[in-house]
Amino acid sequence: MKIGLYFGTFNPIHIGHLAIANHLAEYSDLDAIWMVVTPHNPFKKKSSLLANHHRYEMVMIATEDYPKIKPSKVEFDLPQPNYTVNTLAHLQEKYPKHEFCLIMGEDNLKSLHKWKNYEVILANHDVYVYPRISEGTVEHQFVNHPKIHHVSAPIMEISSTFIRNAIKEQKNIKPLLPKDVWTYIDEMNFYKK
Repeated sequence: MKIGLYFGTFNPIHIGHLAIANHLAEYSDLDAIWMVVTPHNPFKKKSSLLANHHRYEMVMIATEDYPKIKPSKVEFDLPQPNYTVNTLAHLQEKYPKHEFCLIMGEDNLKSLHKWKNYEVILANHDVYVYPRISEGTVEHQFVNHPKIHHVSAPIMEISSTFIRNAIKEQKNIKPLLPKDVWTYIDEMNFYKK
């Protein structure tokens, strides 16, 4: 089974995340997409980041109707701070029959050369890149790399930061969130302060 790992804080998960995950589930050779909720880094102060279990719960709610998309809290139990290369090694060991691939936006591809052990990642895993509007250029070594696959997913310029700020400003942003995620945020009074 070929699984695409879509990492994010998902603070909160929104329709942009789902549109990209679903596009990859339907239009690539990936059999499933795991939405990997990245834990709060204990060395960083980020009060706007909801607790891990709340963000995981929202991803679970958002993906209920998508059989090929699953939430994952694999990183919650790994030592912090964690690096993608370690998560991939952990998953490969735990699920030796699966093939794990990375899903990232083009903005992340532009900084991939700064990732810890990126050479190891590229030696062992395919990377699926979806388009993003962003500054900078892709490093020459990644331009025609055989492990890097560009996907013509829709460009989604919705950010979780924008959504959090809009909620704080009491704007109606319901169309940007899965219905049950909006209900959860509203009932829990998240992002209002």
